[in-house]
Amino acid sequence: MPIELYRIDDRLIHGQVVVGWGQPLNLGFIVLVDDAVAASAWEQELYRVGAPPEMEVCFESVASALAHLGEYEKRPEAGMLLTGDIDTMRRIVEGAGTIRRVNVGGVHHRVGRAARLGYVFLTPEEEQALRGLAARGVTVTAQDLPATAPVPIEQVLA
Repeated sequence: MPIELYRIDDRLIHGQVVVGWGQPLNLGFIVLVDDAVAASAWEQELYRVGAPPEMEVCFESVASALAHLGEYEKRPEAGMLLTGDIDTMRRIVEGAGTIRRVNVGGVHHRVGRAARLGYVFLTPEEEQALRGLAARGVTVTAQDLPATAPVPIEQVLA
């Protein structure tokens, strides 16, 4: 089964990801792609605790995620690839060349970001990166939960 969801959420593994998306998609694994987390055993343990025992959590750097993406895509259970920021997802999409859909699930307020939706705040550079993904033919939508309608990135950035 392929990776069912490529998601950007700056909170990484939390209830909305595990319950809100994990249960409806029947996820068997999450691939958390973050260079710093991939190098930190104690951060990995913190995120692992947030997932139910039956859901495997794999920690990858961008380089190792790209090297193993084909293996994840061939696993028998459904999975999610999760990044905490837009630039990391951009690097994965550009490196893989095969990803066709990206979900912007939570990019929260911080200095320099402007509100686009209640759960999406972006800098001008992040907006440009999302436009760049869309220009590559990737369908980029914002959607916090499966029960809400996806919002096309063009509408988010209008």
